[in-house]
Amino acid sequence: MDEVRPSSGAQAHGLSPLFPPGLQAIYAECRRLYPEQANPLQVTAIVKYWLGGPDPLDYISMYRNVGCPSQDVQEHWHYVSFGLSDLYGDNRVHEFTGSDGPSGFGFELTFRLKREAGETAPPTWPAELMQGLARYVFQSENTFCSGDHVSWHSPLDNSESRIQHMLLTEDPQMQPIQTPFGTVAFLQIVGVCTEELQAAQQWNGQGILELMRGVRVAGGPWLITDMRRGETIFDIDPHLQCPPLGFFSSLCLFFHNASSLELVLMIAYISCSSKQERVDQGIETEGSNLSGVSAKCVWDDLSRPPEDEEDSRSICIGSQPRRLSEKDTEQIRETLKKGLEFNTKATLPPISSQRQIQERPQSRKDSLESESSAAIIPHELVRTRQLESVHLKFNQESGTLLPLCLRGRLLHGRHFTYKSIHGDTAITFVSSGVEGAFATEEHPYAAHGPWLQILLTEEFVEQMLGDIQELGTRDETKLPKEYSWPEKKLKISVLPDSVFDNPLQ
Repeated sequence: MDEVRPSSGAQAHGLSPLFPPGLQAIYAECRRLYPEQANPLQVTAIVKYWLGGPDPLDYISMYRNVGCPSQDVQEHWHYVSFGLSDLYGDNRVHEFTGSDGPSGFGFELTFRLKREAGETAPPTWPAELMQGLARYVFQSENTFCSGDHVSWHSPLDNSESRIQHMLLTEDPQMQPIQTPFGTVAFLQIVGVCTEELQAAQQWNGQGILELMRGVRVAGGPWLITDMRRGETIFDIDPHLQCPPLGFFSSLCLFFHNASSLELVLMIAYISCSSKQERVDQGIETEGSNLSGVSAKCVWDDLSRPPEDEEDSRSICIGSQPRRLSEKDTEQIRETLKKGLEFNTKATLPPISSQRQIQERPQSRKDSLESESSAAIIPHELVRTRQLESVHLKFNQESGTLLPLCLRGRLLHGRHFTYKSIHGDTAITFVSSGVEGAFATEEHPYAAHGPWLQILLTEEFVEQMLGDIQELGTRDETKLPKEYSWPEKKLKISVLPDSVFDNPLQ
């Protein structure tokens, strides 16, 4: 349980010598922004996480920000977390590995909420939202990056609001800091509508955030969340989006030779270029930087009869899935991490040897770092199995992302991973240009324990997109839905959630 109280004593930014250095460093950055608010209201975990409490964040400070009238930034409440980074340096929460790398997970969360007229104190629900995100980070050991999205599927404040999901970006005012225990960045939570989340998934989070910065009601330059916002950026301001930069070179040449009527028509074209068109063009030309999702999914190996249990790698609904080894889990994390490096060549990192993993410091922040120099296990020890025929099963939400996977990732030479929220099942789709995959054009279906890789050629991707087009509409469709490509020995089913939540029924 948390309590709300004014910070006092050490928490009042006195920064006494006995005050934990990691905490001092964050308070100093807050004091730089809010020198007149030495005693902000603070949500405090009564039983600290390191004493067995449920809330990983020791504190969440809440400041009143007057905005910036010159930039048309409205007044708002500013929330800052304490606990995702190493506050103490004594290994009570985070392993101390030195001051050169990230402190703890390397970041803290912030949130900017529009101040409603007449509000004299900040609402406290954002603190519980931040605790929920922190619990996810601690439990999954997955860190957040700028541009990431969080599918929440519920109003952030438990109201009737359309703001039901989140994007993350750098806080516009708080600068990364150096503490005695490492560096700390500040990632701001930005509340978004479902349509904006979907656009971020199909294209990329940074692109959608940039569009939102240009619309005051949707957040403006500092991306302030307004829980009363009822319209998406595509509804609010569809006609003020500038065309892509590459358009201007041809435009200048056109202007040089154009008649007055042609110039009028061209200007009209520019003014009608909408945000939705910009997103659509971004998806088409740049693809998606979403490299994977947690999902309700399973896969079956149709190559062997069900009674062949000795060497089967089949993952069946209702059966106990085999567990991923530590090195498998590590590579899946590396796969997701590499997919976020937007301008790099698509590569699946090699599987590290068990010996190397045991020798590495087992710190959380290393779990997503690339091990590009790690040795590859000899093929005969990897125990990868080529499959003749596979059956993939997704719930509806996961199924709606299949067009994104194919159009936004594979057609751009990238990969996409579904990691099951139940057990250790994982399904990674790869294109022919992805290096390091154990699926090949000769053997397009390959499994390493419960991790399945599927290599799809560009021609087959185009065929599949035509066949599953209805999944991209995100409209409620009658389930189950089945798609089959007998010549490729591939079958995909989209099933109700109940099949995955109650596999034995």
